[in-house]
Amino acid sequence: MSENTYAAPQRLDGRIVLITGGARGQGAAHAKRLASEGAIVYAADVLDDLGKEAESAWKDAGLDISYVHLDVTSPEAWQAIYQKLHSDHGRLDVLVNNAGIVDVSTLEELDLAVWNRVLSVNLTGAFLGLQSMLPLLKAGKGSSVINTSSIFGPQGAIGYAAYAASKAGLLGLSRTAALELAEHGIRVNSLVPGGVSTPINEHEKDGGVIPETPLARRAHATELAAAVAFLASDDASFVTGTELVVDGGFSAR
Repeated sequence: MSENTYAAPQRLDGRIVLITGGARGQGAAHAKRLASEGAIVYAADVLDDLGKEAESAWKDAGLDISYVHLDVTSPEAWQAIYQKLHSDHGRLDVLVNNAGIVDVSTLEELDLAVWNRVLSVNLTGAFLGLQSMLPLLKAGKGSSVINTSSIFGPQGAIGYAAYAASKAGLLGLSRTAALELAEHGIRVNSLVPGGVSTPINEHEKDGGVIPETPLARRAHATELAAAVAFLASDDASFVTGTELVVDGGFSAR
């Protein structure tokens, strides 16, 4: 089948999906991919202008994606999203905790307020999402939770103390949640990306983790979205408590 006639498989037909950090980058790519496979997607973020602009483009493309405002560090904001999903659908089938921020500081320079902010968004935000959405996930069908970690989580990186700590924490949270929620049929896994091409770095030939990546490039956001679609679908029905590493061979060095 040619590229022009390719149609995404409808593995997620009718599934209700919530993606944090969904206004741009990886989150937006996830939203587009999952909706193209039939999901009803809520893309959540604090970047309202970008989110509404993206929503308009998605709707024009025939994708069922709605933008919603969500500060992942706020329990009250999570409860508001819970109430909306409960009212609209009574369940949640897929939760993608993708929201994250980065700080680059040495341990000597790292400010406590910055440390707390990074962990609040990257780690506590995912915890709040899991905890607040749990009743809806229990009501879902083949429910799947996907937490976005990073190769800097298991390996560490100079200058990324807060970021690496938050991403390592996500791995532990995911494994523990997988153990606790298995009895409810809820699967919990971590996505572990390597370097990812973004509008900021996509034109750079070198730099970042590229020199240490055997495939000698960054991932495209669509490649990560394909991995998320797999973890969200019944194709991964026996996959839980683990990490799907998408890093171009970085971890194999």
